[in-house]
Amino acid sequence: MNSNATATGLKVRSIDHVTIIVADLERSRQFYCDVLGMQQVERPAFKFPGLWFQAGATQVHLILEFEGCAPPGYAAAAAARAGLAHHFAFEVDDAPRAAEQLTAAGVQIMGGPNNRPDGCIQVWCYDPDGHVVEVFHRPQ
Repeated sequence: MNSNATATGLKVRSIDHVTIIVADLERSRQFYCDVLGMQQVERPAFKFPGLWFQAGATQVHLILEFEGCAPPGYAAAAAARAGLAHHFAFEVDDAPRAAEQLTAAGVQIMGGPNNRPDGCIQVWCYDPDGHVVEVFHRPQ
């Protein structure tokens, strides 16, 4: 790709949402709302079940697994090192404290807390379907 690509490209402004497939909506709602502290928001009347959550300026959209959609989770995530698997990340105030809270809630920690080369602290965990979720905080 040439260095001028951004001058004529689409000029993406932000990530609006992340969509994941789940096996159990209530179990996932508990993880994203009760454990991660997201707010459930209204979802349009699609013809398939799901839930939407607000995470700062970004939304997380859940789709309940049904015939014709992708399976929940990532089969290869368990074999990969933390951060080297498909994942999405949420900024928090204190990643080590978040790791303690996740562990206390029974969430499996995949890796961390680790220092990223730019000074951020990262922790990776699994959601109920095996999606890799990163929580991190930026240095002050």
